[in-house]
Amino acid sequence: MTIEASIHHIEQQLAGQAALIAVTKTKPVNLLQEAYDAGCRHFGENRVQEMAEKQPQLPGDVRWHQIGHLQTNKVKYIAPFVSLIESVDSLKLLEEINRQARKYNRVIDCLLQVYIADEETKFGLLPEEVIDLLQSPVLDELPNIRITGLMGIATNTDDDAQIRQEFKSLKQLFDALRPVERPNVSLRELSMGMSSDYLIAVEEGSTMVRVGSAIFGSRSV
Repeated sequence: MTIEASIHHIEQQLAGQAALIAVTKTKPVNLLQEAYDAGCRHFGENRVQEMAEKQPQLPGDVRWHQIGHLQTNKVKYIAPFVSLIESVDSLKLLEEINRQARKYNRVIDCLLQVYIADEETKFGLLPEEVIDLLQSPVLDELPNIRITGLMGIATNTDDDAQIRQEFKSLKQLFDALRPVERPNVSLRELSMGMSSDYLIAVEEGSTMVRVGSAIFGSRSV
């Protein structure tokens, strides 16, 4: 199946319920251009260096998502253009994003990554840490960031019931926190679901799915 056909197939499945984020890590720019030509405008990268190298080679209306673990010392490389940082897992990181965004007179949207998987290798905040962060008075000092939702990565397993329960728990947390009112908090996005489980994620309320191999294939380049 071509990239264009894959994107159209996935978008038909999503039926407008969730935005498609094409995960473009390790993929060359010519394949990203194919995805763009097929109508994709949201691209997700795991590594800062890859994103910074690809960004100037693609049209200016691409919305870049940082979806991998982000170190504070790397924020400066994507601060001028990144649309959404999905992998915020500490107040310290939020403070650095705010500091770098201020240099460019920008407000950078962020998602708080929540730890929902039964795997020690995953990053993320525990639910109680998310609550504490959203209640922190320090947020009032960060006018150049906006927390727009939550992100989670399910366990890498063939057990659909476990995956569904992990997504369901994140949706419950999201729904519980949506009434939170802060000047720079507006929870409207729930990013969960990847190539292997995005249909389950959409059924459980995801508003964004991060899909790589189902678009580009599993081949490495």
